[in-house]
Amino acid sequence: MSRWEFVGRRDELDRLLAAASGADGRGLFYSGSAGLGKSRLLREALARVPTDGYAVCAVSASATTAALPFGGLVQLLPAEQPQGLSPASVLRWAVEQLQQQAAGRHIVLAVDDAHLLDPPSAALVHLIGRAENATVVGTLRDGEQLPLPIRALWTDGLVDHVELAPLGLADTTDLLAAILKGPVDPCSADRLWRLSGGNALLLRELVTAAPPGELTRTYGMWRWTGGLTLAPTLAELIDTRIGQLTPGVRAVLELVAFGEPLGLHLLGQAVEPADVETAEERGLITVERNDRRTDVRLAHPLYGEVMRRRCPVSRNRRLQARLAELVEAVGTRRRDDLLRVAVWRLDSGTAQDPALLLGAAAQAFTRYDVPLATRLARAALDADGGFDAAELLATLLMFADRPEEAIVMLDAVADDAAGSGRCSRWVTVRGMVSYWGLNQESTVDEMAAQAGKLPDATDRARVNAFEAIMRLHRLDTGPAVRLARAVLDRPAAGIAARELARCTLAYLQATQGQLTLSGAAIHQVQAEAARWRGDMPYLQLALELARGTRLALAGDLAGIDAIVADEFADLAGAGDFRLGTGYLAILQAYAARLRGQSGTALKTSLGACAVLATSRVYAGLAHAERAQAAALRGDAAHAAEAMAEADRTQAPGMAVLYPWLEQARGAVLAAAGDPAGAARHLAALADRLRDDGFAGHEVLVLHDLVRLGQATAPVGPTCGDGSRRTVAQRLAELSERVDGPLPPLLARCARAVADNSADELLAVADDFAGLDLRVYAAEATAAATRRLRRRRSSSASAAHARLGELLGRCDQVDTPALRLGQPALSDREWEVARLAAQGATSRAIAERLFLSSRTVDNHLQHVYSKLGVTGRTELRSVLRSYPGQEGEPAQ
Repeated sequence: MSRWEFVGRRDELDRLLAAASGADGRGLFYSGSAGLGKSRLLREALARVPTDGYAVCAVSASATTAALPFGGLVQLLPAEQPQGLSPASVLRWAVEQLQQQAAGRHIVLAVDDAHLLDPPSAALVHLIGRAENATVVGTLRDGEQLPLPIRALWTDGLVDHVELAPLGLADTTDLLAAILKGPVDPCSADRLWRLSGGNALLLRELVTAAPPGELTRTYGMWRWTGGLTLAPTLAELIDTRIGQLTPGVRAVLELVAFGEPLGLHLLGQAVEPADVETAEERGLITVERNDRRTDVRLAHPLYGEVMRRRCPVSRNRRLQARLAELVEAVGTRRRDDLLRVAVWRLDSGTAQDPALLLGAAAQAFTRYDVPLATRLARAALDADGGFDAAELLATLLMFADRPEEAIVMLDAVADDAAGSGRCSRWVTVRGMVSYWGLNQESTVDEMAAQAGKLPDATDRARVNAFEAIMRLHRLDTGPAVRLARAVLDRPAAGIAARELARCTLAYLQATQGQLTLSGAAIHQVQAEAARWRGDMPYLQLALELARGTRLALAGDLAGIDAIVADEFADLAGAGDFRLGTGYLAILQAYAARLRGQSGTALKTSLGACAVLATSRVYAGLAHAERAQAAALRGDAAHAAEAMAEADRTQAPGMAVLYPWLEQARGAVLAAAGDPAGAARHLAALADRLRDDGFAGHEVLVLHDLVRLGQATAPVGPTCGDGSRRTVAQRLAELSERVDGPLPPLLARCARAVADNSADELLAVADDFAGLDLRVYAAEATAAATRRLRRRRSSSASAAHARLGELLGRCDQVDTPALRLGQPALSDREWEVARLAAQGATSRAIAERLFLSSRTVDNHLQHVYSKLGVTGRTELRSVLRSYPGQEGEPAQ
């Protein structure tokens, strides 16, 4: 693999560069463990030091030169040294040699791995550090014995000594994207970051060692399957770090590798305390306080991988059985002790209790760890767990995108489904797999028939709750509401059934614009989570759909930020619960898009498409959001391709999502240069939404029409007097019916456009910006600017500046609303304007474009007139307000 691109560590790089070329001459040493990128950081900084004023002297110490006098600086000093000089004279001679080579320039002496310097070289580095015209920078490795002259550099105040931290998640993600030549799925990046511990060298080995199939690219997004190949080079690196182990210390590491986090008290019962102390002193384990408990972990995640793989099978099984015995002896008191014991028993071959395995599988599912829950449920079934194990396993197979297997599993235990509770569970799980997994819409009517045969009211309520949400998804909204309310009114309904029904109503209330009622219902479902999660953990998906829809329709971007960063998001990502992570990624992309972060929106929506590639529940929605992000960037081809994928992957049973897909289609049409077609499509969509009662969606679609310049266009049915309401009038009407601050703001925007009120548009833009809706704010400001320019108002220049500032806070944004009314400058006038805005004189522009200076001045006068500016001083800020015209001068 080729050398990795330097990514991240901008603050550390700037600090090192400032130390090397700063005026105060104070140097800097970075220290840290091997593989953090200290050497690369040093090289990158030195490459940026201007050599006209600085003499850069770079050396790299090594173990091979550590025993040779001046071996560490052999690259800098002459091969022949004067004979007969005392040690002090030799040092003075060496300093003089470096001064001569510098030829009057400031010396920058850079020493990589300074801990390996031989004593004379270390003394010389210290002397250079004391010189007035010299600065010393370098790197050190943690845990190594340092030469005293090097340590004295910072104890004497000649340099700063800073510990270099491991790469953060953001830098690791950027580094992976750079080496793989494409964006990386956030969950995959997070896992690789945690496994590498932020160590660039270990990350490189993990990526290069991945065999075909472990790193895959879907919709342009790289995903890591989670498999780990310990290549010889990687294993050797870890072995070097671990070093030689006594039998006692090895026992400590092996137990912690299989049991971390392991209570210190439990560990002390299995090994000698002195061996634990030795492992901690050597930096192989960490002992940390966690509330009232003291836990032991391995110092690096890869230590565990190596220790587990190197452990013989027989000892592996014995150790895990011993761990299970230790915890069982004190009782499963911690929240996850049951799960840990079950895994240890399973891996040690001592799992004989199906109830233990089934309980652990259910607990893993409540943590949304689908692979682990599936493994435990299958083990429970193999241990004669019966119907309960089969039902849970089928549910998990559904969420692992294996619905065909789930149906076979359920049909095999159909005869065992008789009895209270079992029949309703079998019906609902099979219905869920059939409807969402296999896209069989007839399932809804089959469930309704099954519910009528159930004698128990609690069982009927459970089936009715599922039927209600299925009818919601296929747009049978009337029956869905009646069923959901009936479940809530039925005292015998179980808590999970009640809250599932409440989610159905909460979603519908959000789409209808009843955001307050929807929010109250969502809050109640969340408050009961502890009671329903053990029975129906996947109810979280219904909750997130209702909550996410409400926040998106309200324009509450901060609320979206909160739910994509909460515990469920972390658990779903770590546990490969794809429907959860996929939907949350769609929401995250939506928020980024409205903020004008088009690059983030496109990358995140691509990630959602990749995660949902094998599941069609939210796949169409993910591609629709990708189409919106591409359209926002002005990438018509990508937007059209994404829209085609949205149509291909949209599941018939998810018809309730049509407003999002059809709104995206309008954006795609507009991006393709067909604003008239987009307006016709959106007007028809607004009519359909009105008929369906989806007022929450309707206000957003009507605002899209305003963005296309259609504020005064007629919309909706004909009134009694033969007229039709305009878009602005319909928005004003809806602003009194739809909850939240956004609808009145959208109505004000439409009214300002219709009234040609530049001042009101600027006020609306400020309010949009206050909600972090930067795209809407920029478009309103652009509309105000056009009106001010047409009136040749003195306020036009300030409005242009505000627009430029807003666009400067966005990524690439190119919408019809921003281009609407763009001045009709010729290509040559734009070219002249860009050059002038960059500070080029008329003469320089004339020479570059092979024109006369007079012709350039004439072009500029036309530009000033068309843009409504008075001269060059205003030109640059004005050009920033026109997409595609604010770049560097044409080449």
